[in-house]
Amino acid sequence: MHARNLLLLTLTSLALPTLADTVWLKNGDRLTGKISVLDGGKLLVETDYGGSIPVDWNKVRTLEADQLLLVEMHGSEDELARKLEAGDEGQVILNNGTGPRSVPLASISQIIHPKPLVQDFHWEGDVDVALDYKRAETDTDDYHVSFDTKAKHGLWRHNASAEYHREYRDGLTVTDNWETEYALDRFIDEQWFWQGRLDYKRDQVEDVRRQRTIGTGPGYQFWDNELGAFSLASLINRRDYEYADGSKDNFYALAMKWDYKRYLVGKTFELFSNGEIGKPLEDVADYSLDAAVGLRYRVTDWASLNMKAEKDLISGSDSDLDETRYTLGFGVGW
Repeated sequence: MHARNLLLLTLTSLALPTLADTVWLKNGDRLTGKISVLDGGKLLVETDYGGSIPVDWNKVRTLEADQLLLVEMHGSEDELARKLEAGDEGQVILNNGTGPRSVPLASISQIIHPKPLVQDFHWEGDVDVALDYKRAETDTDDYHVSFDTKAKHGLWRHNASAEYHREYRDGLTVTDNWETEYALDRFIDEQWFWQGRLDYKRDQVEDVRRQRTIGTGPGYQFWDNELGAFSLASLINRRDYEYADGSKDNFYALAMKWDYKRYLVGKTFELFSNGEIGKPLEDVADYSLDAAVGLRYRVTDWASLNMKAEKDLISGSDSDLDETRYTLGFGVGW
């Protein structure tokens, strides 16, 4: 008897559905999975049978979620919901721990996952590749590869990036450079952090052959959530330049460094920008700028198409540098 009861209990537990968020649509369909984000009128549902499925918010009849979500409603402050329960058509029951209440779906403008300050481990990144071959009066082969990743563990965040660019024109090398950077952030609270960074760039063609930068300073994280992130860091840098004729410059500079990322239309598009603008404390150059801005289109959960513009500028030095690059390519992300 005990063995039979144990067998029935086991079969019953196996037959029970796995707990998941549920979205009911106005046409009678139902989606089960994990609610990822609501933004720009698109609700993104992560499923194990169809990947990420975007749903028009005005097509949703009601929904339920047994997870912690940050809900933003028009004209009011964000509210942390411990649970969302299904309600009447066009309604959802929001439970924030003080008692459930029904709210119209039309009043909700955004749903995201709250991101705690201390996490076990979080790792994300992108690798983008751009190739351009042109066969005409002037033959051109252009290769560009970039890598960017961030890993956060507890109060520490590791930032690493690298890129390589090479261009041939009628068999001659007209561009050949690579750059790598590592920065370590130590968070003091949810927004303030202290950063130390090291950057190295090598160029085989331009007059500025080597650039080395070591810097440190405070930073501020304006936001970091499911919809993106934006941070600024003010640094004091030691810069070393080596030129093609063998001459060298080294000086200290004040710099402002930014890192911006924003997902749009249910995380289908990603607008991003990063860079640094610096002002030397000595009379060796007016200013320097190293910046990039781009747009990434997510074809799948991991594959994307991207276009990017980059600017590398040193003004007022013995050997000015002014280089602009435009790339269009594909990439993978995680």
